[in-house]
Amino acid sequence: MMMLMKRIAALQKLANNNNKSSAGTLFFSFHYPPSLSFLNSHCTHSQTNYYCSYSTKNPVKSVGFGNNNNNSLDLDDTLNSFNHMLHTRPLPPIRQFNQLLGAIVEMKHYSVAISLIRRLHLLGITSSRLVKPNIYTLTIAINCFCHLNRVDFAFSILGKIFKLGLEPDCATFTALIKGLCLDGNVARAVRFFDEIVQKGFQPNLITYGTIINGLCKIGNTHAAILLLKDMERMGSCQPGVVQYSTIIDSLCKDKKVDEALKMFSEMAGKGITPNVFTYTSLIHGLCNFDQWKEAVRLLSEMTTKNISLNVQTYSVLVDTLCKEGMVKDAHKVLGLMIQRGVEPNTITYSALMDGYCLHGKIADARKILEFMKARGCEPDVFTYSILINGYSKSKRIDEALRLFNDMSRKGLIPNTVTYTTIIGGLCDAGRPLDACVLLDEMQTRGQQPNLITYATLLVCLCKEKRLDEALLLFKMIEDNGLVPDIVIYNILIDGMFKAGKLDAAKELLLSLPVKGLQPDTRSYNIMLNGLCKDGKLEEANNLLNKMEEEGCSANGITYNIIVRGFLQNNDTSEAIHRLQKMLDSGFLADVSTMDLVFNLLSTDWLDPVCKEELEKFLGIT
Repeated sequence: MMMLMKRIAALQKLANNNNKSSAGTLFFSFHYPPSLSFLNSHCTHSQTNYYCSYSTKNPVKSVGFGNNNNNSLDLDDTLNSFNHMLHTRPLPPIRQFNQLLGAIVEMKHYSVAISLIRRLHLLGITSSRLVKPNIYTLTIAINCFCHLNRVDFAFSILGKIFKLGLEPDCATFTALIKGLCLDGNVARAVRFFDEIVQKGFQPNLITYGTIINGLCKIGNTHAAILLLKDMERMGSCQPGVVQYSTIIDSLCKDKKVDEALKMFSEMAGKGITPNVFTYTSLIHGLCNFDQWKEAVRLLSEMTTKNISLNVQTYSVLVDTLCKEGMVKDAHKVLGLMIQRGVEPNTITYSALMDGYCLHGKIADARKILEFMKARGCEPDVFTYSILINGYSKSKRIDEALRLFNDMSRKGLIPNTVTYTTIIGGLCDAGRPLDACVLLDEMQTRGQQPNLITYATLLVCLCKEKRLDEALLLFKMIEDNGLVPDIVIYNILIDGMFKAGKLDAAKELLLSLPVKGLQPDTRSYNIMLNGLCKDGKLEEANNLLNKMEEEGCSANGITYNIIVRGFLQNNDTSEAIHRLQKMLDSGFLADVSTMDLVFNLLSTDWLDPVCKEELEKFLGIT
């Protein structure tokens, strides 16, 4: 008993250290803001949507660590049952209230559950028969606060637990750890985990799985693997399919498919049977690296082991087939999954629509949109954006705009990608002013343009020789707190040259190092092209030397620009010299350069020596 009291005292001190709020034991007097939206928890790895099951002594089946797939009661029914129990005399035991609270949490009505727990506390104060929240009730409260991104209040509940003389269990600590991970504070979750283990807490598989999932979500797969090895070494809690699958999925996302396959073999060697999630993660990773043979082998292995493909597996296949240009086969997979009773989701349909759009088959993509709606699957912003992009790339901007407006009427809010796509379509259609209007609307509706949005519009304005508007847009980029990158500066420099502002373009190029940017090959090519067209070959030659001194390698475009510059300015001898240097560097003359060469050979005034050299270069002598 003395050891237990010491352990509780140590953990209570830890809870106080982790509690950022001054609420402390004021939880039951806390009035939760009614305006706070109900937030859902979305895990990176689907198998880590845990339920925390207690032993048969625990009347609560779940404290709601995950999604509820079997809501037999809706919220109104559950609240009616709860209110009925409150007016029953004698009052039912707390475990029955906990069961209803668990059901409400599974429906993700976290604020409602907190409000009901507070009512139970008040009832316990005023009633002749106390209905005191127990450890399961308070763990439910912790879980709710964590899902509402109020981990500080969750830790204040931990302090309340100790003050009431209750002992937190695995579910309590796991809820807090998951809350920290959901809050994006995985490092703090790991520290908290280490500290409570040092105080004598024995984590279970779900606790380990939560930490492993958190580490993988922030890309620290190496630390997750080390924790997995610790589990195996300690022996008290051996990792299972969930822990292995989480790491395998993360390795695949990190493009370390070979390591993922190695872990898959290690897992099988330990007698741990892979599940559909394990296979799907690996198949997706293999398909991303065009390792079709191995992916097909795993699909065959799934069939042999009677592991049915789920919607995620089918979606991976549809997406991969579309990217490989096998859209008809992808469509057949869609039909097959429906035939086998697996209902496609928005990801499946969107992947197939994208495949059709990539091949210019917009009508077929539109049919998929209507088909998915007919089957009760509502398209989301991503789905609409794919079709809008398809219409835009096919120069059917009016149809793209109609779909864009239809999307808004349905209550879907276009995101930055959607706006950027439609702005790009308007620019391609030569409607920069309409694109500018849409940019203003985008910001009015709370969607912030990114550098890609601005770059899309900048290219159009510069192409249309609207340099003044382009410069105003550039200023807007800086005013909105974005830092222009080399791509943005290259667009602007190119626009200045096209508008005849050579000095301004040179000045901007030379100022790049001061802004922390180094000109790239494209930056120099833009400048060289402008100088050559203006007949400033000596200056172009000096810039080319500077480019080499700065360690920026010339490419085929660079050489062709220089060769054309000398040819157009009748310096054939230097042009031939540059042609030879281009060939020695492994680059070939492009169509424009070759046209100039042939045109030059057809003239009468070409120097015989130069003519002979050019004919030798072309291999016609």
